Amino acid sequence: MSILFINGSPNQKGTTAQLAATLLEGKPYETVNLVDYKVYSYGQKFEDDQFDLILSKMKEADTIVLGSPVYWHNMCGAVRNLLDRFYGPVKQGALSGKKLVFIFQGGAPQPWMFEKSEYSIIRFAKLYGLEYLGMVSTQGEAKQLAAKL
Repeated sequence: MSILFINGSPNQKGTTAQLAATLLEGKPYETVNLVDYKVYSYGQKFEDDQFDLILSKMKEADTIVLGSPVYWHNMCGAVRNLLDRFYGPVKQGALSGKKLVFIFQGGAPQPWMFEKSEYSIIRFAKLYGLEYLGMVSTQGEAKQLAAKL
């Protein structure tokens, strides 16, 4: 089984990455730090855009762990931008048969922040055929969900 952790945090060794390490303890996985890639906004077309590279890594993986810190009461812009880029060039069901876990953490998020961001992730999973396993926001949740991987 291949696992891809997509880290939306600019802090490559921060809490988002730490939760992924707990979730994936003992399992080999590849990390994509979105801060290291050029993924332009939906509608822009530049030769050095790397969305297709990230998409190909997602298609190769059996499990995708998508991590975001809470920024402005929602998922970070890098993750939102990645999801936005699927619209149009990626066909519905393109990631069928793959599993998805969402890591979402922050300083003091309110329940409604979790609900709204998770709603977007659930819709994304359904649209592109992913089996959504759940959201992780604490070390305890990461340890519990690890059993499903």
